[in-house]
Amino acid sequence: MKTQFFGKDFINCNDWNKDELETAIDVAFDLKKKFALNEQTLYLLHKTLFLLFFFSSTRTRTSFEAAMDHLGGSSHDLPSDKLQIAHGDTAKEIGKILSSYGHGLAIRHCDWKEGNQYINEVAKHSSVPVFNMQCDVYHPFQAMADLMTVFEKKGQNLKGKKIVMSWAYAKSYTKPISVPQSFILLLSLFGADLVLAHPKEFELMPEIVKETKQNSKFYGGSFKTTNNMEEAFKDADVVYPKSWGPLVLTADPAECTKITSKYKSWICDVKKMKLAKKDAIYMHCLPADRGVEVTDEVIDGPQSVVYDQAENRMHVQKAILALTMGGK
Repeated sequence: MKTQFFGKDFINCNDWNKDELETAIDVAFDLKKKFALNEQTLYLLHKTLFLLFFFSSTRTRTSFEAAMDHLGGSSHDLPSDKLQIAHGDTAKEIGKILSSYGHGLAIRHCDWKEGNQYINEVAKHSSVPVFNMQCDVYHPFQAMADLMTVFEKKGQNLKGKKIVMSWAYAKSYTKPISVPQSFILLLSLFGADLVLAHPKEFELMPEIVKETKQNSKFYGGSFKTTNNMEEAFKDADVVYPKSWGPLVLTADPAECTKITSKYKSWICDVKKMKLAKKDAIYMHCLPADRGVEVTDEVIDGPQSVVYDQAENRMHVQKAILALTMGGK
């Protein structure tokens, strides 16, 4: 197992094959059990992970730091404004130099049309695994935590399960499209009946949608899109309403705000949840814009699994770090 995973980057879930992803989920469940039993899991003793952040974070930062603590290693927080990146350090130099100091390098860089390119450039020059903590295109660790949570709540056979990724209104800022893209890409490998719902201006990248359609067909699921939130929620087993920006159409902040403001009715409330199955679960990667993106009654209600999702971030990260950094 270690020779299969050791040294592998994790930049996009779908760069790993389905067997590898399932192994990572299995390891995550085992590590979650060991954490609950207070068993030691010192698989990365004396290993160092660098955390490079270009974008603010709560769950990602703390869950990676905790993951390395539990695995016996150490993490070093590197806010980009504390480095010399603005003054000339290139992606090549970051990759070569930091990989000579430690055993893994994790990066969060969400700037549109920059983040994924930067992370891949670092990986090209790194001698240790590079991990994508979120970019403009993908959020692979979040998607893995989402999948783990769906497995926990709905079982690992997703055939016939209606799983909805829906846009929702939020006014805080123009959010990346990486969460919905990674979610539909990963879930398309497991035979679910996927539905993507959004207003017409909030399309995802066409190549992501194309790959999702191909995966769904190959693995015996289905993939549909709709511009109607209520239609999407009807008889759903899982709903994941979340805001993202109309970035494929425009990245202009003023235009994004103008477009978004037209769709304030796209809020996840009790009325919409009643359209889904009685045992449907509500998911969100957090933070959610309460009262705008979702009502308190839903996010704090019995169908909400958002805190399970947040916890599972740590467990899937521990699994992937242990598999890729653990030694030959």
